[in-house]
Amino acid sequence: MSAPADRTPDVATVAAEVLRREGVEHLLAYPLNPLIESAAAALIRPVIVRQERVGIHMADAISRLGDTVGVFCMQAGPGVENSFGAVAQAYSEGVPLVVIPGGAPRAQTWVSPTFNAALNFRHVTKSTEQVTTGAGLVPALRRAFTQARNGRPGPVLVEIPADVWTEEAPGLDAYVPSRRVRSAPDTESVEAAAAALVAAERPLLYAGQGVHRARAWGQLRALAELLEAPVTTSLEGKSAFPETHPLSLGSGGVAMPRAVFEHVRDADVVFGIGASFTATPFGIRFPTAGKTFVHNTLDPGDLNKNVPTEHALLGDTALALDLLIEAVRERLGGGPRGRADAVAGRIQELHKPWLDSWMPYLTSDETPLSPYRVIWDLLHLVDVERTIITHDAGSPRDELSPFWRPVAPHSYLGWGKSTQLGYGLGLAMGAKLARPDRLCVNVWGDAAIGMTGMDLETCARAGIPILSVLFNNFAMAMEDKIMATSRERFGSTDISGDYATTARAFGLHSERVTEPGRIAPALREAIAATEAGTPALVEFVTTREKKYSTFDYASYQG
Repeated sequence: MSAPADRTPDVATVAAEVLRREGVEHLLAYPLNPLIESAAAALIRPVIVRQERVGIHMADAISRLGDTVGVFCMQAGPGVENSFGAVAQAYSEGVPLVVIPGGAPRAQTWVSPTFNAALNFRHVTKSTEQVTTGAGLVPALRRAFTQARNGRPGPVLVEIPADVWTEEAPGLDAYVPSRRVRSAPDTESVEAAAAALVAAERPLLYAGQGVHRARAWGQLRALAELLEAPVTTSLEGKSAFPETHPLSLGSGGVAMPRAVFEHVRDADVVFGIGASFTATPFGIRFPTAGKTFVHNTLDPGDLNKNVPTEHALLGDTALALDLLIEAVRERLGGGPRGRADAVAGRIQELHKPWLDSWMPYLTSDETPLSPYRVIWDLLHLVDVERTIITHDAGSPRDELSPFWRPVAPHSYLGWGKSTQLGYGLGLAMGAKLARPDRLCVNVWGDAAIGMTGMDLETCARAGIPILSVLFNNFAMAMEDKIMATSRERFGSTDISGDYATTARAFGLHSERVTEPGRIAPALREAIAATEAGTPALVEFVTTREKKYSTFDYASYQG
């Protein structure tokens, strides 16, 4: 769609062209919003979801996996209101997004009960802005994409009122796509951090999502091998370090391998790399007594927030690690000290008996099925390096994360600072759009599918062939003990559904599995279906009894 030569293009047309220049290939959307049509005219594919929340989750995954900032648009009023939770989720996880809602006409923006998105989203975005004239569009989008990418990433909202879309929007000719601007920590801080790490007797490297953002995977590995230090990750940082590496402890959250717990407790120097150290029940809770913290982050608000920061390395993780590796290598005389075998040996001394203790669950032949058996069979069926997997909130997260061992960056999409049920489906769908050559999997439970399951239809309609692995125990089992009285008297934690039948009605390949011998064959057939272009859901009827790899934190609270 092009405007006459003597006329400046309108807001809708120019907004779509800005998106195209920013590298946007998929516009996640729910009608009605004028941007949908103008994007299609600019050969940007609109993907229409069944609810706004899932579309934002899909844009979230696109942002995580590449250089492009994910974009979502929706209608004014209820469409914007329905989006709040998903934007809040992206804000909690530090994911760059640009959200472009329609708005009420300018004359109604401040008239009650009109929902003013720019006003109401301020606490769950990096910035909000309402475009009040066509001339303001291009500068607003330039600010939005720049803000989303830089500093601590996050969602940015640009609201466009209904009577602005058709106005002329000058300034497109001068538009230059945004880029990530990097800064490095100062030399004095790097030298002090290097000295502390080299002097440490029991250093621990803790990798967060910033390693992924900076693509600093190689530097992380180089530093670990140079220091001969064990590595753990947050859920958000999981897959930043190969968990098959001898120095890997695995990731930490509510549940974790024993080696993570013991090394967190025993470390004398902890280096948080691209991590916020945010205090959350769903992450590693670091004791502080007797420990020195080295902290690399983009956000100065993270420093001394939840742990005392003795050595701050404020800046891009890749640049910080480049400088630190050089400083550490100089102090070590050029190479490692020969501790690697001893460190790896201790990791295995902790890991093997822990894993052995879990093998009865990972290989269980009992019915109802053990979710761990499903995870174990899946892990040994797929090409882990070419699989992108994510969890949902609650049990799927705490059952999957300790045992799934990613080997390639961005092959595990972890999250957990906020734990909204149903997030994993959209993440897997967005991952498949971003990486169509990968097997993309979400592992969720019967409570989560109740939140976002209608968008399985979007998978079939839009040709997004993901694999959904569903644990169905007909209960909100994590709440059974907490809600014992309401459960006993009113069945308050009981939920139900034949989700395989529902998925089949939506056009998916699906199966309900009740016998352990059918787990692996059902997964193979489902994976084959996705390879042929059909999304798949396999529903496993699992036990209501819950057991997680958790440990007593009381002994090491700081």
